[in-house]
Amino acid sequence: MIDLKFLRENPDAVRASQRTRGEDEGLVEALLSADERRRAAIARADALRAEHKQLGKKVGKARGEEREALLARGKELAASVREAEAEQAAAEEALTGLHRAIPNLVHPDVPAGGEDDYVVLRRVGEPRAFDFTPLDHLDLGIRLGALDVERGAKVSGSRFYFLTGVGAQLQLALLNLAAAQATASGFTLMIPPTLVRPEIMEGTGFLGAHASEVYRLRDDDLYLVGTSEVPLAGYHANEILDLAGAPRRYAGWSSCYRREAGSYGKDTRGIIRVHQFDKVEMFTYCMPSDAEAEHARLLAWEEEMLAKIEVPYRVIDVAGGDLGSSASRKFDCEAWIPSQQAYRELTSTSNCTTFQARRLAIRYRDENNRPQIAATLNGTLATTRWIVAILENHQQADGSVRVPQALRPYLGLDELKPVG
Repeated sequence: MIDLKFLRENPDAVRASQRTRGEDEGLVEALLSADERRRAAIARADALRAEHKQLGKKVGKARGEEREALLARGKELAASVREAEAEQAAAEEALTGLHRAIPNLVHPDVPAGGEDDYVVLRRVGEPRAFDFTPLDHLDLGIRLGALDVERGAKVSGSRFYFLTGVGAQLQLALLNLAAAQATASGFTLMIPPTLVRPEIMEGTGFLGAHASEVYRLRDDDLYLVGTSEVPLAGYHANEILDLAGAPRRYAGWSSCYRREAGSYGKDTRGIIRVHQFDKVEMFTYCMPSDAEAEHARLLAWEEEMLAKIEVPYRVIDVAGGDLGSSASRKFDCEAWIPSQQAYRELTSTSNCTTFQARRLAIRYRDENNRPQIAATLNGTLATTRWIVAILENHQQADGSVRVPQALRPYLGLDELKPVG
């Protein structure tokens, strides 16, 4: 959630953020009004409780008719207190609903607009010029004995698949490479639960506009996570962290699940857009003053991993209308996919500032030993989709695939060869 104090003092900044996202500016006025109503309700309830308490002291000293009159007044005040407390509770509930409806404030440099209004920050590497007609990753994967989408659909439905043979080995090698880089960079490796409680999913901001993307187990009141960002954010919920020395950094290795609602007919071929995949995700807790520098570090670690798989890519500054509700700013790294003649997202890193931590009550102590809201950030270090870029960019005329140098120690192969 955004900071209500900031909202009161800078309502125009919140309105500007809503415009950049293409969201309803009217929510700002509604939240300000709800905040005023809640504060007034609290003041009224506090005043009535104080009056009732003072009256109680007088009753003990009074006698006769005065006592009877005070007791009668006490009953009236008690009823008024109950009414005021009910009003306060209703005002709190209304405020909370509106407060959660407003997404994080966007960074001033975020471009306005939607999915196609990103800004390209840089391109790294040149797309390869093939002297043969390149295959797409599905044809390559089938020839290599690495992918089986037909049986994935038979067993689980569309957008499911089996990674088989060298495909399974390639994914494990890739994620192990990511895990090794993360631990060498000071991250604590985690294998988190992939089922979380509603308050954790809600706290990270995934039950708002993106709720339709989330799988829910209604009988158990649990959600399947679409990223280990969710359990890693919940790891320190309701805690006060020591962030004086350095940020807390975790790398979560997990399976992830997404319903892909609204993507009917889009990326149905292969494993670009699927319901289940594996991922190594970086997650950071830091002081808000360090968040922007930490965001740059996360992006640098992502680019370090991309260099290891030797594919051309570009870095984009995602437009406000394409940000998740928790993100203040997001950078995507998109790899060149030869079969599509287009760049497609492989990694994403978001600065969520204090938005998630305020919801989850994650704090740190400042120089005066006072609790303050922490900042959280996340970034993808490797995921199943990377197999697409590796196969397509490193394919050879005979249908084999050259293994990038950095992956070879983890895979034990220099080349993936067609089977049969």
